[in-house]
Amino acid sequence: MAEPGDGSKAELRRLFRQRRRALQPAAQGPLLALARRELPAQLPAGQWLGIYWPLAGEADLRGLDTEPQLRGRLALPRVQQGTLRYRPWGAHTALSPDDTGIDAPADGPDLEPTQLGLLLVPALACDHAGYRLGYGGGWFDRLRSAPAWRAVPALAVLPEGCLREQLPRDPWDVPFDGWLHERGLVWLQAV
Repeated sequence: MAEPGDGSKAELRRLFRQRRRALQPAAQGPLLALARRELPAQLPAGQWLGIYWPLAGEADLRGLDTEPQLRGRLALPRVQQGTLRYRPWGAHTALSPDDTGIDAPADGPDLEPTQLGLLLVPALACDHAGYRLGYGGGWFDRLRSAPAWRAVPALAVLPEGCLREQLPRDPWDVPFDGWLHERGLVWLQAV
């Protein structure tokens, strides 16, 4: 697939949304299998793994709930009153739409950054420096701009075909520590 040009973020979002939609069905099975195999060793004992409720075209990682080493250690984001927070999640957790309309844990405690050992965040694209192209809402950049949340390792999740040498950056963009795709888990620096 040809590399999109150096267009605006809005144009790149449109192009990578199409690319991801085309690539994700074939990437889903291998990506989830790789996540099951690799992520338990990446998560420190007693800490939570932050995943996400998948939207159309995003990798679905909810199946990690069946992984014995991760069961009872997954958390989902909930945007409420202008703030993104993580709450514990399992297959039987009651859900309700958050302020963005995405299903999220309806009740439960908000987890502190020190309780999370790793965040997995969906991406339309990611560049080799760890800058992620998301939907443009800025929720994860705002979360990760706080030093306590920036200290939590975070990986962008996307098909390998959505990696790019460089993406446009804004001053508020916070780079990720690496990415997870169907062919591997890549850390930019040892964590």
